[in-house]
Amino acid sequence: MSEAGLGQKAAVEALGAFILTFIGAGSIIATQGNTLIVIALAHGIALAIAVSAAMNISGGHINPAVTLGMLATRRISVKHAVVYIVSQLIGATIGGYLLFGVYPTTLGNNVHWGAPGLTGINIGQGILFEAIMTFILVFAVFGTAVDSRAPKIGGFGIGLAIAIDIMAGGAFTGAAMNPARAMGPMIASLYFTNWYVYWIGPVGGAIIAALLYHYVILKNQNQ
Repeated sequence: MSEAGLGQKAAVEALGAFILTFIGAGSIIATQGNTLIVIALAHGIALAIAVSAAMNISGGHINPAVTLGMLATRRISVKHAVVYIVSQLIGATIGGYLLFGVYPTTLGNNVHWGAPGLTGINIGQGILFEAIMTFILVFAVFGTAVDSRAPKIGGFGIGLAIAIDIMAGGAFTGAAMNPARAMGPMIASLYFTNWYVYWIGPVGGAIIAALLYHYVILKNQNQ
């Protein structure tokens, strides 16, 4: 079977980001942000499904931070990384706009249509929190999907990682761990408060995790 073309890879990355954003942000609107376990499970299951469906086509990044981690370890070209990130942002934005079509406006406005935000912590803490949570997520990506010794469990482990991160940090940063997931509802709702937190933290954490796994844990395999 021939490898999928870049257009096909872009399509599944966009669809994956759409699934994560629509279901994840939708769970926040539906619960009004008050039931963290539901929000965590919604994001975790949605990501597990999206990654599993996309894994054999695009690698199942579904996240600009993951893509940049792959770029930092030379697992993807610059051209592919740019196309992936643009596709992820487009898919997440479509997901954000479609929320307006299915949820009552009042409920959506109450929680900024699922866009993440800082609560009770400052910007520096928010960036660090997002970096740590994304580090855990990308460590799971490498350990369950990239490493050739990884168990064949699809996106299950990756979904669990995002779920536990949300349980720990969702109440404080929204636990986006994903610039596309953050920006989709922000663009749709025109709510951009502290938007840069959701780029700096996730990208930094992802690159650190990717480099650590690549050069330390996979050291012997890379030689």
